[in-house]
Amino acid sequence: MTRIKLCGMMQPSDVLAAAELKADYVGFILTDGFRRSIGQGKFCELAAQLDDRRSDAKKVGVFVNEPIENIVQYYTQKLDIIQLHGNEDDDYIHRLREMSGKPIIKAFRIKSGQDIRSAQASAADYVLLDSGTGTGKTFDHSLIKDIQRPFFLAGGLTDKNVGEAIQKLHPFAVDASSSLETDGSKDKNKMAAFVAAVRKER
Repeated sequence: MTRIKLCGMMQPSDVLAAAELKADYVGFILTDGFRRSIGQGKFCELAAQLDDRRSDAKKVGVFVNEPIENIVQYYTQKLDIIQLHGNEDDDYIHRLREMSGKPIIKAFRIKSGQDIRSAQASAADYVLLDSGTGTGKTFDHSLIKDIQRPFFLAGGLTDKNVGEAIQKLHPFAVDASSSLETDGSKDKNKMAAFVAAVRKER
């Protein structure tokens, strides 16, 4: 059964829609400098919205080369999983897991077979295979054929192509963000269409 991660939540309406749709994971960009970045205060507000709805969705904090101390001090209490999208190595992952007590997802930008081998060897609890950071573009999925561990699939997934991707690749979870937006904001209808397309394959 393929899990669903809806990422880049920025507004209360975003997380309420994710809760209504019973997403398995809800992602928040918590490192500054990205279009969908939110600060600590906004994150606490949105996390509370999920808690108030008694949502079973796991809250995923997305960080890029963030000092471990910042993650542990400001965010881990309200997070279920930590996702890393920068140059974090296995030593960083081990330290962060030990200090936070949280599972780690490490994202890999897939351009070659070597990238898949790096993902395969990662110390993270899960790996996420993507074309970049929020590019909204797919990568060459044929590169995945030899991976031997569960993975989150991201990069250019929409309600139109996610079903085929699930049938061919059997990911542990699928992850969408930019494809769920209209004019830069999350669109509940697009979120619902994406979730329905994934569940059709379950």
